[in-house]
Amino acid sequence: MAKHVGVKLPEELYELLKKGQTVAVLATFSEKGVPHTTPIQTIFPKGHESILISIHKDHQGYHNMVWQKKVMLCFLDEGNIAYSILGRAGVVRAPSMVHPLMNVVHIDIIDIKSDCSMLTKVDSGVRWSYTSWEAEELVVGLFNELKEVAKTL
Repeated sequence: MAKHVGVKLPEELYELLKKGQTVAVLATFSEKGVPHTTPIQTIFPKGHESILISIHKDHQGYHNMVWQKKVMLCFLDEGNIAYSILGRAGVVRAPSMVHPLMNVVHIDIIDIKSDCSMLTKVDSGVRWSYTSWEAEELVVGLFNELKEVAKTL
């Protein structure tokens, strides 16, 4: 059963996001009401009440969030981290200073719920690795950009 947590990131989720090693599933809806999910790897907390992400400017999830503004992010990771975050999205940098096809989006937290189960626990989240040194350079650059934006926004 889902439990309302509030509007501030729980400490374990905040610390996980600062590491830059988790994946969130971004959920949006198109103008026609069609649901869309997008895995997001470049995520960084801006304090405990908002999140920054990088996303490709031509991705359907990006277009949906620009149109609708409301998004959901789902986090599942080791240590029984299981949270869903409802937020309001706004573009803060288009294009990214790291790559011209990426944009930086700020998500203000509206509500957080815990999705932990009484019957099961999350032992591990999605694990990923880089496909090339260029990919690593890009992702590290985007993550560092989010960290800098978090300081100045």
